[in-house]
Amino acid sequence: MAAVVLVHGLYHRPEHFATVAERLRAVGIEVVVPELHRGSLSADTAAVQAAIDALPEPPIVLGHSYGGSVITGVHGAGHLVYVAAFVLDDGESAAGLGGMSPQLQAAIIPEPGGSTSLHPDRAVDILYGDCPEPLAAGAVGLLRAQAPGCGRGVPERHSWKHISTTYVVCAQDRAIDPSLQRKMASRCNDVREWQTGHSPFVGQPDLIVQLLRKLLAPYTPPRRNEGVTTTR
Repeated sequence: MAAVVLVHGLYHRPEHFATVAERLRAVGIEVVVPELHRGSLSADTAAVQAAIDALPEPPIVLGHSYGGSVITGVHGAGHLVYVAAFVLDDGESAAGLGGMSPQLQAAIIPEPGGSTSLHPDRAVDILYGDCPEPLAAGAVGLLRAQAPGCGRGVPERHSWKHISTTYVVCAQDRAIDPSLQRKMASRCNDVREWQTGHSPFVGQPDLIVQLLRKLLAPYTPPRRNEGVTTTR
């Protein structure tokens, strides 16, 4: 069975991918959506790695935003998909690349213990500004506090250098500058650009579903311990 692993970003939950997951499962695709918020990039990467290892064949792994930092560090994926996400190279971190826009930085609220949350009203505009109001309100309601330091994490491996990759630039993004996205996209084999905000899985989930189904249609998962080599 074809399989997809969906990896959310900072402040988000697996439930943000619920519609995408439901529509993929309806056509027979196995979907796993790991919970992050493990306290560090290395711990989040380990959680996604466990999900990949539990599948019988190497899956397509999609990372959104900070989720790109996470999927960069995994092994055993058959294809990586970055959606407005961080494709990090040696020594790089999301924070080091200037990951958050000024608008997103201004929306951050300090919480006890060093964690942070997002101001709900500002989050609507920054993360879901192109989404229908009921969907945006539901997505904001799912947001949770974020432990400090994850965005400063540096991946221990860089799987995009060894397997095939797709990057989706979200051209109307107010959270991560589209020009930074295009720079990171140049590291990938296949680049798409959508006229969406930061979170197309909320406002236009069929874009994600259609992309993954297209990638899966000709996709034959490599055997375990075999990477998909590409020429860059």
